[in-house]
Amino acid sequence: MAYHDSALDAVFRALSDPTRRAMIARLERGPAAVGELAEPLEMALPSVLKHLRVLEEAGLVASEKVGRVRTCRLEAERMADAERWIAERRRAWSARLDRLEAMLEEERDHET
Repeated sequence: MAYHDSALDAVFRALSDPTRRAMIARLERGPAAVGELAEPLEMALPSVLKHLRVLEEAGLVASEKVGRVRTCRLEAERMADAERWIAERRRAWSARLDRLEAMLEEERDHET
């Protein structure tokens, strides 16, 4: 995965907001109408729609309008990209810490 990836940047930017994370958490349970997403957020519908637009632009959420109801669903692949990126960082840091630990143990053994 590239060091700088604008799609991944958009995902992390979208996830940086607690309102959008709450919307994602709700959509993990299944599709929901915009009104259902807005209900627990205690904000005006235009504000909810702005947050939803950020999630859609990041590729985390897709929506479809049928009649007067706009239904949103989670797009798991973009979230999986972020999870893979985090896992790569975790592996890299874990390996570095393991090497540091081995070096410190070796140094300690030489001192005794």
